[in-house]
Amino acid sequence: MKRVAASLFLGTALLWAGAAPAEEIGTIRLGAAVSLTGKYSSNGAFTRNGYDLAVKRINEEGGVTVAGKRYNLAVIYYDDESTPARGAQLVERLIQQDGVKYLLGPYSSGLTEAIAPVTEKYGVPMVEANGAAVSLFRKGYRYLFAVLSTTDQYLRGAVELAASVNEDPSKLRVAMAFENDPFSQDVREGVMEDAAKFGMKIVIDDKLPPELNDMSATLSKAKVLKPDLLLVSGHDKGAALVVRQLADQRVDVPMVAITHCDSAQIAEKFGKIAEYTLCAAQWASTLKYSDALFGSAADYAALYEETYGHAAPYQAAESSAAVQVFADAFERAGSLEPDAVRDALAETDIKTFYGPVKFDETGKNISKPTVLFQVQDGKYVVVYPEAFAEAKVRWPTPSWPTR
Repeated sequence: MKRVAASLFLGTALLWAGAAPAEEIGTIRLGAAVSLTGKYSSNGAFTRNGYDLAVKRINEEGGVTVAGKRYNLAVIYYDDESTPARGAQLVERLIQQDGVKYLLGPYSSGLTEAIAPVTEKYGVPMVEANGAAVSLFRKGYRYLFAVLSTTDQYLRGAVELAASVNEDPSKLRVAMAFENDPFSQDVREGVMEDAAKFGMKIVIDDKLPPELNDMSATLSKAKVLKPDLLLVSGHDKGAALVVRQLADQRVDVPMVAITHCDSAQIAEKFGKIAEYTLCAAQWASTLKYSDALFGSAADYAALYEETYGHAAPYQAAESSAAVQVFADAFERAGSLEPDAVRDALAETDIKTFYGPVKFDETGKNISKPTVLFQVQDGKYVVVYPEAFAEAKVRWPTPSWPTR
């Protein structure tokens, strides 16, 4: 027994004498207040999944190197309960009590709007992936950067698509129902601009309440007024409601376009009644984007599904891209001082599996377009813009008795 112990001791001593000390790896802590409960909980979970997947991959690939030293990434999370005031309070806690110097954004434009003044106050860079309201980038924030396309772009494509398939767009009648929150009202702004450009007539312009449980009033008007195009933005709850209640009330509309189709899983949950629906999206797994970390957009989608057991929504993809943007900025900054990282973020110009990321002076991404899916044969198929289209749009939507 003593001989074995002596041998072990000798071997260990020789190992220590002959080996160089292992490299010490530091940790860069990011903070995030994310909706894990409340009305945004499903999209909040997608947001966290996207952050976690990117952190895991970056760490597996050796982390990030800043001024010759290696660091792993880690995220400190709090649940903002889908409440703006709570989100702002938690970000204050992350900065003041936890000492976090870099923030990942929450889910939704409303929560991002509540948090941005706090990060600005303390000079803490925030890269966000789920606050697309264009109003965020009209306030002169210096520490806010967003990887996604702004909200006013979401349903412009549907207006342009409707114009392209009709001989006289000026004769088209448009029905709109948008939640009364910053995100959806900015979507409406983009729609109004494009509808005016084509001379379309707005016949319904409804505001949906934040606690959305019923759209029958809007759809009853649509049944009478017979619009050519119905546009809806009410996050995942609104997407599910409009698909279900259009079928329940047998409302025929030649073209229907909505936001948050994939997070609401309308094709998976509603089957045939979701067919023909157009879905605004930030990203699709079929797009021809790629990077060294995740590979192609399709590779990312496969890894996400393998990890979490369901298809990758764009909310997760853009969240992963936000972490990649931070990692790139840390390395280029050559410093972990927040102002140096902020300046590196401002100079970002990279290609990712999610798409190109390049910020203008307001902090918004000016390089990446939005896309439109259509539910075709139970699948989400990109139909717009033409450069990314996998198939032609199916139009007009057949009436309910013939479907």
